[in-house]
Amino acid sequence: MTTNHRKTQLTILAVTIVAAFATIHCSGSTTQPTSGPAMAGVALSASSIAAGTTMLGTVTLTSAAAAGGASVSLSSSNTAVATVQTPIMVPAGASSATFTVTAVAAGTANFTASFNGTGQSPMLTVTGASALASLTLSAPTIVGGNPVVGTVTLSNPAPSGGAVVALSGGDPVTVPTTVTVGAGSTSATFIVSTRTVGGTIPATVTGSYGGRSASATVAVTAMVITTADANFGVTGTELSDTCRLINNGAALDCTFNGSTSTAPGTIIAWNWSYTVGTTTLTKTTTGPILSLPPASCSFVPATLPAGTTSFPLTVRLTIQDSLGNVSAPAVDDSARVLPQGSCGFP
Repeated sequence: MTTNHRKTQLTILAVTIVAAFATIHCSGSTTQPTSGPAMAGVALSASSIAAGTTMLGTVTLTSAAAAGGASVSLSSSNTAVATVQTPIMVPAGASSATFTVTAVAAGTANFTASFNGTGQSPMLTVTGASALASLTLSAPTIVGGNPVVGTVTLSNPAPSGGAVVALSGGDPVTVPTTVTVGAGSTSATFIVSTRTVGGTIPATVTGSYGGRSASATVAVTAMVITTADANFGVTGTELSDTCRLINNGAALDCTFNGSTSTAPGTIIAWNWSYTVGTTTLTKTTTGPILSLPPASCSFVPATLPAGTTSFPLTVRLTIQDSLGNVSAPAVDDSARVLPQGSCGFP
């Protein structure tokens, strides 16, 4: 009888423990994990940057940060290649925040963010620091007065904000002080201006950026004249293209100037002709200037055209050089003769 009594007590105890456990489990009195934001992902603003530059990344949570914000820890898989700002704070009510990555040296790295879980960024490639690799010109020789196109090329793409390459060049060329290679690009062009020269003058254009310099040379040459070309102007004492009849018709008070004429050889003769109405006078000079061209009262008609105070004047010039080259005529038909005070004109 004693044994049966002990078994009954053990059975009652077991039933009591099971019932108590069931009661506790069903009542929900055990501590449950609280819900909140967790790490959703890590993104980078670019997949490649140059050493010595920075870029931004973004961490994103699954939901808005609670009061006080969320402090996210960041780490780089290769700090010799790129380092990362850590920790960063996602403000209360926000679900993302940006961080700064600093590129150190060529290589690859990614970044891990930790907050109620982890997220990893895509791989970042860091290229070598950008520097000037070369400077070239579009032509090795140029006739003075014409431009040349210069090109600067970098060893790696320009960083954010671009790469400002310093430029210099000596006479007879002129270059801008700088040229900017746009962010992400490796080259840019610029214009080299030249002046006219009497012979051949070499000039060097130099650029520098990122601790490296490069240069190129252009030979600036004189214009090669292959044909005779007559050019002139008519200048009066009162107005341009105006000649006054003076000395009772013996001369025109103006100057014919052919000094801008060119020829392969030395110009030995300037052949002038000047016409009013049907009358033409001629004069040959051994120099480019004819002052006070000779005339006469018969050079102009006896009366002025109705309603005018001058006679139309047409001037022509041909030149001849020491090599036998003769130019085509240069013509100025916009000149005029004022006869007042000479040859009976009031």
